[in-house]
Amino acid sequence: MGELRAAPVNPAAATTMTGRSVIVVMPGGVDDPSTPSGGNTYDRRVCRDLPRIGWQVHEYAVAGTWPQPRASARAELTRILGESADGAVVVLDGLVACAVPEIIVPEAERLRLVVLVHLPLGDETGLTPGMAATLNAGERRTLQAAAAVVATSDWAAVRLVTQHGLDPGRVHVAAPGADTEPLATGTATGTDRAPSLLCVASVTPRKGQLQLVESLAAVADLPWNCVCVGGLGQNPGYVTRIRELIGRYSLGDRVHLVGPRTGADLNASYAAADLLVLASHAETYGMVATEALARGVPVLATAVGGLPDAVGRAPDRGVPGFLVPPQDPAAFASALRLWLGEPVERRRSKEAALVRRTALAGWDTTSRSLAAVLEQLRQESREAA
Repeated sequence: MGELRAAPVNPAAATTMTGRSVIVVMPGGVDDPSTPSGGNTYDRRVCRDLPRIGWQVHEYAVAGTWPQPRASARAELTRILGESADGAVVVLDGLVACAVPEIIVPEAERLRLVVLVHLPLGDETGLTPGMAATLNAGERRTLQAAAAVVATSDWAAVRLVTQHGLDPGRVHVAAPGADTEPLATGTATGTDRAPSLLCVASVTPRKGQLQLVESLAAVADLPWNCVCVGGLGQNPGYVTRIRELIGRYSLGDRVHLVGPRTGADLNASYAAADLLVLASHAETYGMVATEALARGVPVLATAVGGLPDAVGRAPDRGVPGFLVPPQDPAAFASALRLWLGEPVERRRSKEAALVRRTALAGWDTTSRSLAAVLEQLRQESREAA
């Protein structure tokens, strides 16, 4: 999918233009097809959509190993902020901003800084207690200094307020949108086809594929196949463990790690799916859930963070699938067995997904929610001038 990209502009010049102007700072891997993520998709969509509602967007993707950047990445971020005109409105992806309070905090008095938090840094799975504490402390300093904080779900907003002692009036929600897509055809419409399960997530401990394989092994007596779409390069050791587990349970012909997919290839994966399965340990929202529901695909997911908000409910309060406790392969397997073994349950979840599909908010709502925050800061900057 083509993205509307603003031409590189000196940030000082950009912010002297008349009208609504915003600088957006993102991690350098935002366009890397080998590491797709919900955060990258979100950043790209708002950069594309804000101009449609009257905002000039000036993009900067800062290469680096965020949230542990080297000196060159720090220097580039320092340059971008330092060259920005006084009072400029700047949106920073939290993966970049929250890792370097020593750069962000000194600019917070001069610039109108908005930090967009996709995932609290300390929530990443696999961190040592010391590293998690360090990341949390840096994030707290950054967010307390920012003019505004944007979270991607109501759950995440409450979490940030309570975890970091933020003023609730400075924390806003701009939940990810979902494009209306053609209905998935699936593979289980005929009696001779095994239901197709789909997991869309980078293969990392936080996404819980190890527990997913354990759950799949518990229902190996039933017909199904599972395609796991997601980057394989972020944690090679974890990928190796999953492949070994697949081999141990003799599931090599039924569980397939196919790597990252984007565009038409990802659309085709959703189109062939009968059920999305997501065993995450932590999620601030879970965009893949709404991407599946936008195609009428029900969801089996763990009830963590903002995932219940993303999965939502049909008007009759029915869940369009299942929500189960995290890190509980037995509960996940029980829900799988119910869905796989009971045609009535498959029909119920599919009908609920179709109803939920009609209630999903689009990306225009996301961009307008973010724009409202930016406009408030722009007005405050003009009044202070």
